[in-house]
Amino acid sequence: MGIRELAEQAQTEIKSITVDEALPRFIDGGGDGDLVFVDVRDIREVEKSGTIEGAKLATRGMIEFWFDPESPYYREIYGDPDKTYVLFCNAEWRSALCAKALQDLGIGNVAQLFGGLPAWREAGGPWEAKPRK
Repeated sequence: MGIRELAEQAQTEIKSITVDEALPRFIDGGGDGDLVFVDVRDIREVEKSGTIEGAKLATRGMIEFWFDPESPYYREIYGDPDKTYVLFCNAEWRSALCAKALQDLGIGNVAQLFGGLPAWREAGGPWEAKPRK
């Protein structure tokens, strides 16, 4: 099984949220509502192409460590049970694999943004540039 098949299989086992569902909730919450957007891309991609306004960064390599309360690398910003953590990338492969991994850890308040960052931008969703520092 290749990466495409793994991602497609993961997509059948995770929750997805469309931009049409997410954008009004983002706007109604003033960017600080019940959704927390989490960019799972590498920092170099984020610096090159920007990200959703206010998104957190939890790269594919660290996401399980930062979300798992038992991990020495746990970050409290990923532990609010009243929030839904919406994972996204440039397409859907990495975010699907990340959402599946978190669900396998027992973290149920995660979803994937269907269509990723391109769909968000196409719908006019707020985004911000992350210039290289």
